Amino acid sequence: MEEKKGGLLAGIYSRTIKTTDAAKKVRPLTKKISQQAHEAAAEGKPIAYCFIMSLHDEIIRAMDITPIWTENYAAITAVKRQGERFISSAQGEGFPRNLCTYCTIQEGFDVMRHQLGMMPPDAPDGGMERPTMMLGTGMMICDPRYKSYQTAQRYNDVPVHVHGLLWPAADANLAEVQDYYVKYIVEELRDLVDFLEKQTGRKMDWDRLNEIIDLANKTYQVWYDAYQLRKAIPAPMPTEDAMSTMVPGYFWMGTQEAFDFYQDLYNEVKYRVDNRIGVIPDEKYRILWAAGLPPWFALAILNYFESLGAVFPIEITYHPPPPVEIPSHAKHPLERLAWRFFKQWTQRNEEAQRRSGDPMVEWMLEMIEDYKIDGVLAHRATTCRTIHVGQIHQLNVLRDYVDLPMLILESDICDVSAFDEAGTKDRIDTFVETLEVYKKRKQ
Repeated sequence: MEEKKGGLLAGIYSRTIKTTDAAKKVRPLTKKISQQAHEAAAEGKPIAYCFIMSLHDEIIRAMDITPIWTENYAAITAVKRQGERFISSAQGEGFPRNLCTYCTIQEGFDVMRHQLGMMPPDAPDGGMERPTMMLGTGMMICDPRYKSYQTAQRYNDVPVHVHGLLWPAADANLAEVQDYYVKYIVEELRDLVDFLEKQTGRKMDWDRLNEIIDLANKTYQVWYDAYQLRKAIPAPMPTEDAMSTMVPGYFWMGTQEAFDFYQDLYNEVKYRVDNRIGVIPDEKYRILWAAGLPPWFALAILNYFESLGAVFPIEITYHPPPPVEIPSHAKHPLERLAWRFFKQWTQRNEEAQRRSGDPMVEWMLEMIEDYKIDGVLAHRATTCRTIHVGQIHQLNVLRDYVDLPMLILESDICDVSAFDEAGTKDRIDTFVETLEVYKKRKQ
């Protein structure tokens, strides 16, 4: 790793160095997303623009609708250093640069494809096919999930459906409100199914949906179990790998490919744990990636931490949702999805009511203890208000319970121009020096 000392990994365009074989096998899966969409377009099959974490996964798989995950494609363009041309394309249509760059890139791509009347030349993975429908989500406070596809109708004359997904505030009495929220989610999902049936001209096969949910639940379990192995010292798998190994879980859920991938990942990580194979030979500091979407074009910053003896054994971002117990009375597949969603998003609410008041802080405290964390890092992506709002407050609350060095890095998810290479390196150097001081003081 000596070549990393002279600069930030010899520049932000350096290729991220992965540790696990599983992480190195993810790229073909991302290519396959576009490949299947190209094939579906050629055959006249339904294609849907989709956002992740929206409960679309099993439903669209059951109805043989080919998904295009527009956020994923935006990240790929950033990694391939092509995000700027699509951001500029969107700016030319009046979209401001400070919008979510996932959506700005998608809008810019749609603009370019519409204006050219063909796929933009040299688009990564052959580009995004024109969808036959777009599936938005009224979720969290993410306005792009609600409005982006509506805006994209200027360039794609196809129907849009937006369904709501909500969970109660942290101080709510779950026993009192859970039935209401589950009923609401079921109704929203039923409206989604009605929309998809109308667009495809075929009915939902509820038995098939139940089977896909069963497979998805098995997949969530083995994925979660694999990440639990990462508590080991030395760390067997780092966060930069997890930013790749999340792909099957968030873009292939409900498929045999995703289950097989995580079974292989589990086996590989267990082998590394059993044989004490770490990410780096001399692990000095263990850092929690506490919050924030990553700078996809500069994940090599995590390798720079490693050159200084620091490793990220675990992360909150894109962590697999925990397996939850679905009530036995929930037989219908939409009820099963609704209960799973509700329980996953409220699992730490009661802990928060007893202590910090914030479920996210409770999760950080749990990880700090379980993964023997020495320091906490958050990344603030300037164009994503939803995921990053409240970071400073959460870290301030966290300080009430743990005495650890904390750092917030700022750049963006896809906009390379937001990244300050020299400043980032200086802040990392200072942070690692602080970690050393804290460790000596505790010893």
